[in-house]
Amino acid sequence: MHAAVGDQLHIHSRSVGMVDQKGEIIEIRGTEGEPPYVVRFEDGHTGLIYPGPDCVVETRQAGH
Repeated sequence: MHAAVGDQLHIHSRSVGMVDQKGEIIEIRGTEGEPPYVVRFEDGHTGLIYPGPDCVVETRQAGH
């Protein structure tokens, strides 16, 4: 998995009734865009994330 600062990390819910989580990658701690990532989630909290198979990086669109 590779990402850049400003990309979105989408964590798909693994259980019925749970919602997906999305956040902006604000820092990359790995080398060459690899995890772990510091992510600011939509509710405002930040966390150090080691993405699993339920995660997808959504590339930042040019001009956004």
